[in-house]
Amino acid sequence: MRQIPGPGLDTLNHMNKLPITRCLSILGVISVTASIYAADSTNWPQWRGPTANGYALAGNPPVEWSETRNVKWKKDIPGEGHSTPVIWGDRLFLLSAVPVNPPQVSIEQADQPPASQEQRRGRGGFGGRGGGRGGRGGGAPTQEYAFTTFCINKNTGETIWTREGGKEVPHEGHHPTNTYSSASATTDGEHVISFFGSRGLYCYDMDGNEIWNKDLGNMPSRNGFGEGASPTLHGNTLIVLWDNESDSFVYALDKRTGKELWKQRRDEKTGWTTPYVLTHEGVTQVVINATNKVRSYHLETGEIIWECGGQTTNAIPSVVADAENVYAVSGYRGNMAMAIALGGEGDLTGSKSIKWEITRGTPYVPSPLLYDGKLWFTQGNNAVITCVDPKTGEPFYSQERLQGPSGFYASPLGVAKRVYLAGRNGKTIVIDSSGKLNVLAVNELGDDIDASPAVSGDTLFIRSHHHLYCIAE
Repeated sequence: MRQIPGPGLDTLNHMNKLPITRCLSILGVISVTASIYAADSTNWPQWRGPTANGYALAGNPPVEWSETRNVKWKKDIPGEGHSTPVIWGDRLFLLSAVPVNPPQVSIEQADQPPASQEQRRGRGGFGGRGGGRGGRGGGAPTQEYAFTTFCINKNTGETIWTREGGKEVPHEGHHPTNTYSSASATTDGEHVISFFGSRGLYCYDMDGNEIWNKDLGNMPSRNGFGEGASPTLHGNTLIVLWDNESDSFVYALDKRTGKELWKQRRDEKTGWTTPYVLTHEGVTQVVINATNKVRSYHLETGEIIWECGGQTTNAIPSVVADAENVYAVSGYRGNMAMAIALGGEGDLTGSKSIKWEITRGTPYVPSPLLYDGKLWFTQGNNAVITCVDPKTGEPFYSQERLQGPSGFYASPLGVAKRVYLAGRNGKTIVIDSSGKLNVLAVNELGDDIDASPAVSGDTLFIRSHHHLYCIAE
């Protein structure tokens, strides 16, 4: 199956009338989960969307908005979290760590001026320029949290149900720019999987009835920075990454029961990347970015198919893929973007399977976007963008400064021949998906943004630090 790059809006609209398997053939998509096979094109079933490459199969959300324009509804979200909204039908699912009986603010504290956006975002670690070294996580926490799943009507913003997966005081703190709920949920229209890392894994039906839960223990993270990898669902198999400073594993669980199917030990320390599932030449594999090596595991057995070194320390971004290559990027204490040809076996480090490499301008936290026959990635956590030809690595443009956003944690989103990049200062820049950098709009909301946006049809959903925005004409 060969990729046909760059489906236009007419093609995407035409695909709404076709069976979903035919749509996948048109797009050349190989990174599909079970969610998409029975889905319409308005579902956003996981963190990076229906194909895990960061783009919507169809839709035409607004190009421009503000607090007073094109906001269909705005909802306060209790607690803290950087999880992306996931969507199935008219239901949207969001995760949050909600303080239980938080301490009261004194009159003296209330009189203090609010923290600036720079103070809230943090200067070091994940928030530093180019992913600088930064500080460590906070001290031992004393606050109890309820780890909560919200089910919200995507059309009205009304809460349909909430479920507390558990209440506890976390075993360690987190980086100032992280939260205790940074992983996103995933759904297939029958199950909703909520993952809170050390605070547990929970499976609900669409009406909020708990089917099962699983405790994988406590995950000690590097420098107490906290956790953030999201689970990945394919067919009946749920993939959970458990990279940490002690014993690292990748788990495959039966989504229906939570039963362990296989468990593979990993020679890695703390990681915040999300596993990526693809099928090549009839073999379904799980590809995971990491500091030591990018590895591909056989979905059914957990056996390693191939592995490839070359990434930087703290390889946070998830991979993306097309019918020919896997694209892995990282940008902490160095820069690396590489195209790894599918079909290889064993250790591919330095082999002819590496089709190209780029050693500048790569991201620390945000994942890349593979869309419209192009590969986009940002530099460090900064508002600097590069767009390359995924076949050759040749740039359409390289390390261009974007005016408006202060920088990015959120990963870019592609839809309707446009790319949306949500800035940490609440400003989202919209560019077209051509080979030239053409800014269409810079849109400001009154709250910081670290969660990646989601799209459903003609509607964009943005989770800020305190609110969920429904952006529509």
